[in-house]
Amino acid sequence: MAKAHNVSTAARDSRLADEESKQRFTYSATKIIGNGSFGTVYQSSVNETGETVAIKKVFQDKRYKNRELAIMKELSHPNIIGLRHYFYTKGDKDDEVYLNLVMDFIPDTIYKVMKTYNKQGEQMPLIFVKLYTYQLLRALAHTHAVGICHRDVKPQNMLVNSTTHELKLCDFGSAKRLIPGDQNVSYICSRYYRAPELIFGAVEYKESIDIWSAGCVTAELLIGKPIFPGESGVDQLVEILKVLGTPTREQIHDMNPNYTEFKFPHVKVQTWSRILGPNVPQDARNFVSSLLVYSPQRRPNALEALLHPFFEELRQETTRLPDGSSLPDLFNWTPQELRSVNPSVIQNLTPSWYRR
Repeated sequence: MAKAHNVSTAARDSRLADEESKQRFTYSATKIIGNGSFGTVYQSSVNETGETVAIKKVFQDKRYKNRELAIMKELSHPNIIGLRHYFYTKGDKDDEVYLNLVMDFIPDTIYKVMKTYNKQGEQMPLIFVKLYTYQLLRALAHTHAVGICHRDVKPQNMLVNSTTHELKLCDFGSAKRLIPGDQNVSYICSRYYRAPELIFGAVEYKESIDIWSAGCVTAELLIGKPIFPGESGVDQLVEILKVLGTPTREQIHDMNPNYTEFKFPHVKVQTWSRILGPNVPQDARNFVSSLLVYSPQRRPNALEALLHPFFEELRQETTRLPDGSSLPDLFNWTPQELRSVNPSVIQNLTPSWYRR
């Protein structure tokens, strides 16, 4: 718990605050709730209000601006974790500086929720699969509309309120604004959710890599385990081949025009009923199959994906959560979402009862 004390002490001593709002808050870290190469996430309390927040502490290289901070300051959406404040603290060495991002505290992740169902030997109710996938796609629609690709969509980065079932996409540490013509690293995104064009070494990919990841997440929600559980980068491709079959030359060209190796064993395409099981409804299988395709150009954008019949239940006025409570607001579109597609798409996504 020493690290948590260091964050608390540094924040208390410095009383550094959000540079824009100029409001002064101090924080006391209570425990570590996330740790990795990206930094450390603490559950903390606001000393002035007693409110619980999450603080992500990352090393700040003085030579560069922090991309995650710039992106989070730009994003504002009901299904994206919001940035409340940020401040800087010193490390153990004199020249070390850490950026602290203060965000809402949401204790559960989709990963934790799935583990709970697995321990109980149960499948996640289909209404929750629809609800979580829908909100994930809305979050992606917003980020993609401003040219930002998340590049690490996975259940661990999807926070969920266990009472209202509102979902918020988090961790924009790998996110980047994609500029046409610019090259980007292909070794990105957690392995199970990595789009095949990344495995094929593409460096001029598009936001459609997030759509592939969303398809992987949806499949995992439906069957309770990763659909492509590769043990290495190469094995990940093998797992994909087992399901989608051997890609054609055209599909390989679509994924990476510069890829020249075409020596793959011939593997037949599997049926989605066999992959997902007979208990998964046909519209759910059709939806997953529409996202998990080799050619990035054939994947729908995030809002177009929401037009799928799989989500029709969420557009019914009478639909309720299993406990009888109402669904979270699913149709409060942001200006970015409205500008990102043809107006007819939004019109078709918004039920008449909601417009009234």
